[in-house]
Amino acid sequence: MIRRRVFLSLGLLPVAGRIAGAEAPDWPRQLVAAAEAQIGVTVTYDPAYARLAYPGGDVPRDRGVCTDVVIRAYRDAFGIDLQRLVHEDMRGNFTRYPRAWRLSRPDPNIDHRRVPNLQAFFRRRGRALPAESPGDFAEGDLVTQMLPGNLPHIAIVTGQIGVGGAPLMVHNIGGGARLEDRLLDFPVTGRYRFITG
Repeated sequence: MIRRRVFLSLGLLPVAGRIAGAEAPDWPRQLVAAAEAQIGVTVTYDPAYARLAYPGGDVPRDRGVCTDVVIRAYRDAFGIDLQRLVHEDMRGNFTRYPRAWRLSRPDPNIDHRRVPNLQAFFRRRGRALPAESPGDFAEGDLVTQMLPGNLPHIAIVTGQIGVGGAPLMVHNIGGGARLEDRLLDFPVTGRYRFITG
């Protein structure tokens, strides 16, 4: 029996900010390859708060959360430091970011590791795209989902197609970085493209 999945239509969201860099035709493959390289390296899901070097800080590579897959993929593929970019944008635009954590100022140790902050950043500095069906997704897209218990999640879409017809994605949903057919398992809350080149 096929379960019905929920997709949130984002077709009317404005494109905020601009696309980073010039679009290189192979950027999606580079991003996905950098995400896939984390499989077997990042083997533990660990959401603990940690003090990080700044810029370029990271928790040990054997652990992390879903956002760390995205952060490491951009660093490894393009030298793009989302820790620095998110922190700088939050310093100048703090009121445009979620206030769920009741902070009075940005925290470069954790802000880039929170899905709602990455969503705000990608809406502002990348592109928010429609997410009405699995066919909308392209290799290199970033997808956000809402897991049971209202837990936000983010993953990188690959060019491989799963048995249900949706693209496979690289993410860390609890057991380390993995390539899985999970796009249709949870409600989609956003689709973003942050192009580098």
